[in-house]
Amino acid sequence: MVVRKVGKYEIGRTIGEGTFAKVKFAQNTESGESVAMKVLDRSTIIEHKMVDQIKREISIMKLVRHPNVVRLHEVLASRTKIYIILEFITGGELFDKIVHHGRISEAESRRYFQQLVDGVDFCHSMGVYHRDLKPENLLLDSQGNMKISDFGLSALPEQGVSILRTTCGTPNYVAPEVNVLSHKGYDGAMADVWSCGVILYVLLAGYLPFDELDLTTLYNFGRGMGIAVLTSSCSIPLSNIDRAEFSCPAWFPMGAKSLIHRILDPNPQTRITVEQIRNDEWFKKGYVPVSLLEYEDVNLDDVNAAFDDAEDQTVNQQSENEDMGPLILNAFDLIILSQGLNLASLFDRRQDSVNCQTRFITRKPAKVVLSSMEVVAQSMGFKTHIRNYKMRVEGISADKTSYFSVILEIFEVAPTFLMVDIQKTAGDVGEYLKFYKTFCSNLEDIIWKPPLEASKSKISKTRSKKR
Repeated sequence: MVVRKVGKYEIGRTIGEGTFAKVKFAQNTESGESVAMKVLDRSTIIEHKMVDQIKREISIMKLVRHPNVVRLHEVLASRTKIYIILEFITGGELFDKIVHHGRISEAESRRYFQQLVDGVDFCHSMGVYHRDLKPENLLLDSQGNMKISDFGLSALPEQGVSILRTTCGTPNYVAPEVNVLSHKGYDGAMADVWSCGVILYVLLAGYLPFDELDLTTLYNFGRGMGIAVLTSSCSIPLSNIDRAEFSCPAWFPMGAKSLIHRILDPNPQTRITVEQIRNDEWFKKGYVPVSLLEYEDVNLDDVNAAFDDAEDQTVNQQSENEDMGPLILNAFDLIILSQGLNLASLFDRRQDSVNCQTRFITRKPAKVVLSSMEVVAQSMGFKTHIRNYKMRVEGISADKTSYFSVILEIFEVAPTFLMVDIQKTAGDVGEYLKFYKTFCSNLEDIIWKPPLEASKSKISKTRSKKR
């Protein structure tokens, strides 16, 4: 079996998938560094007229080099694909942490907020306005430090200009003037400050300031349905935000409550600035200014080259149409999958995972596994789409109320062992767990179990028959 490579990067498993891109784990074979590789289909972004937007996002991320911003290393391209090489962040989204744990402690909320303000302030100093700050776009590294990501809606106006006119962002995090004054123009920096205030409120409360829905409810309603959290069709009336009608719960510290009220001022002219936030007594407690990275001379040559229509390939890329067999998992992949060094989670992940990834091991040939899974999924009433050794299963949920979708991918763990990784991409968490249980019960002939576990299963079945 052939290991897939792009340039100097050895490509591993898919760790994320969106409408226009896939994100894969990869390793720099020269330095050994782990990275995230965002793969975009060139024809798709041209078809959807997204070249300028993506080029702008890439350029901004190359320019904004800060410890609290996800780092973009480089951009590569082939005739058909564009590869964005990003810093690999292992701690997940801040959003998921709030869903898991509810409101965050005062000390931890303050630390995240301090890091958010540091990162946002640096972006502003570079003339960059994010315009879509929310917990889903804030990642956590292995040390629990926050990193700002997703600059897809950010603006990079001409130097010295901060007045913007485009309405964008997620409704419950967007400043009121963005909707009201977008035709006249609004200050991008002050709009980002408002979003930071909403995020601080969510950290301390566990729910949004203008409708008091907890984020677990939003998760099940929005992301569980495969759509953006709180789209305009389900957001609260804009008038509530326009007037900044909200109240802080009793457990809010007085200092934080005062700061939030100064930030969530519907009038951008009197709203507190980043500099004033830094001078706030509650904010300054335990604050350690971030150590900036050494200055680097950043050029955008690779960005421009990636979007040129040159005939020559800029990287060596194996054809995705070749039957190369399942992707081989290397040691780094296994460590990521095992959640540390507890390899038991390779066989089945606990049910409290927000992302709902589950997996099983098999010793059957990959093509046999793939065809068996296809037959079982179709017998359960779902449609299947297969490409190489990845299968998408989709359809209407069992209760007939929502869209349901999962992705199954086969990996080689060892010459005689394959792993099937199953990840929910749309649908309710409970619905997914029911699917997984039924799906696996119909695949008992191909699922491998350790000898001790297999013998226990046989004893249990024998006892059941005797009864």
